[in-house]
Amino acid sequence: MTLIKSISGIRGTIGGKPGDNLTPIDAVKFAAAYGIWLKGYSKKDKLKVVIGRDARLSGAMIQNLVVSTLVGLGIDVIDLDLSTTPTVEIAVPLEKADGGIILTASHNPKQWNALKLLNEKGEFLNAAEGALILEIAEKDNFEFAEVDDLGSITKNNAYIDIHIDEVLNLSLVDADTIRKAKFKVVVDGVNSTGGIAIPKLLKTLGVEVVELYCEPTGHFPHNPEPLKEHLKDICELVVKEKADFGIVVDPDVDRLAFISDDGEMFGEEYTLVACADYVLGKTKGNTVSNLSSSRALRDISEKHGGSYEAAAVGEVNVVTKMKENNAVIGGEGNGGIIYPESHYGRDSLVGTALFLMLMAENGGKVSELRASYPSYFMSKKKIQLTPDLDVDDLLKTMAEKYQKEEISTIDGVKVDFEENWVHLRKSNTEPIIRVYTEAKSQVEADELADRIIAEIKTVAGL
Repeated sequence: MTLIKSISGIRGTIGGKPGDNLTPIDAVKFAAAYGIWLKGYSKKDKLKVVIGRDARLSGAMIQNLVVSTLVGLGIDVIDLDLSTTPTVEIAVPLEKADGGIILTASHNPKQWNALKLLNEKGEFLNAAEGALILEIAEKDNFEFAEVDDLGSITKNNAYIDIHIDEVLNLSLVDADTIRKAKFKVVVDGVNSTGGIAIPKLLKTLGVEVVELYCEPTGHFPHNPEPLKEHLKDICELVVKEKADFGIVVDPDVDRLAFISDDGEMFGEEYTLVACADYVLGKTKGNTVSNLSSSRALRDISEKHGGSYEAAAVGEVNVVTKMKENNAVIGGEGNGGIIYPESHYGRDSLVGTALFLMLMAENGGKVSELRASYPSYFMSKKKIQLTPDLDVDDLLKTMAEKYQKEEISTIDGVKVDFEENWVHLRKSNTEPIIRVYTEAKSQVEADELADRIIAEIKTVAGL
């Protein structure tokens, strides 16, 4: 089954049978459920929703289905067409809209698509709201508008430019400072909308841009998740072009990774570390990331006199914790930058501008900047369990075993040792425990993961 229904939306592979895959029927059903929920949530007579999509091959089809469904419910639609996730997020409040839908499967391969759902603030829905939409969809009891009450469609293709203007207006972004640095940057837009937005932002800031896979065709030239094993081409091109660094984004532009001047990965985990280093150097305050993100953010926060808090995995959880702690910057270790002065959503355009400011003010090479940060290494493994095992009970046992260490149980079990940590999380869709570790060498991280896995298997009798 490749149709995944969760509190954050619905995603699946295109084609196949309704209920098993993301078919036109499923797209209509869940768009309708969101529209019905929004009517009850907002209690307005007339609603407005912003829609945008990445460039994946099924995008236009899913967009037409979703837009027409909302119109059929009597909801007005602002259609941004090709856009980015953060662009839709900032468009919702600017348009005074009641919600938004982003049509993207993020870093998933081309056969996938998804509906990501936003509230009137342009932020992802919380767990209770998402659960209610799933409940409405299951009831399949929709009532559509009569002909005189149908919604309207307004096309607006200006929002990437508006988004760039919003970034340039941030208090910690000075375009003249960046222009004077005369950077040369290679951009891999994975043939999606990052290939539109990131080069346009850079050129506005006077950066010389070398474009790689920046045509928004939806034919991803490599696995679209911005990990080292997928990025051989840009790593080689940065060196060949003698560029200052490279920028890689995922198809919907909410994950940001850098390539250093030597062609090596800066490290997805260190995107947030670098941006936080710049922001905290200008603005005293606190930071937040999720439990599976690098300890390096804590180190940088403390260096600048701030405090660090960890949230449960998931952007909505990070945002909630940031609001609670008045964090000045936060995000996720997968390259997601959340900068509240802009908006509460992961934004690669904001992250790019902050990084450019850091490099422009500090000078030197990106490889030297990376070497200046605390060095940590991660291991990400999983344990396949039998369906009859009680995963919650296993995790409880592991928490008890390490109760003398610093423990968090807000999302699985995280054990913070003095020199390293391990985070154990169960999958919501299959009998798997994910085992994430971090240490000061790759060997130590792998050894810690293997040790914990062996302990869990012993407890489980495997």
